[in-house]
Amino acid sequence: MASLNVGNLGEYLREQRRSAQLSLRQLADAAGVSNPYLSQIERGLRKPSAEVLQQVAKALRISAETLYVRAGILDERDRDELETRAVIVADPSINERQKQVLLQIYDSFRKENGFDADTDKDTTDDGPRTAGGSGAEQYE
Repeated sequence: MASLNVGNLGEYLREQRRSAQLSLRQLADAAGVSNPYLSQIERGLRKPSAEVLQQVAKALRISAETLYVRAGILDERDRDELETRAVIVADPSINERQKQVLLQIYDSFRKENGFDADTDKDTTDDGPRTAGGSGAEQYE
């Protein structure tokens, strides 16, 4: 895990809060954290937990993963992968089986391009992922 970069995080949070036209107190109330605590985070004096960052992100209507990267909790490449997976899983226009196949194809391409596909990670409960192959064989 990377070291926390709370100064950069605090500046970013302040910018996002101002863009959302929220006072410190309003954001603290919306996120369910104390006003002094949020102020300390913005000034780089506190290291917030992932849970607090998630609450703040929800209140600001921004990606929690973006805050995790800013805080040094999550690597940029991990965020991109998580966001891609989240979009696939959240798509209401495809069914669960199609989502699973699409995730398998995505893993296959990542592996082919030199990124390790974590075959133990399964975003649905449809069973284990197949080793190798793109998953497209199920449609043939």
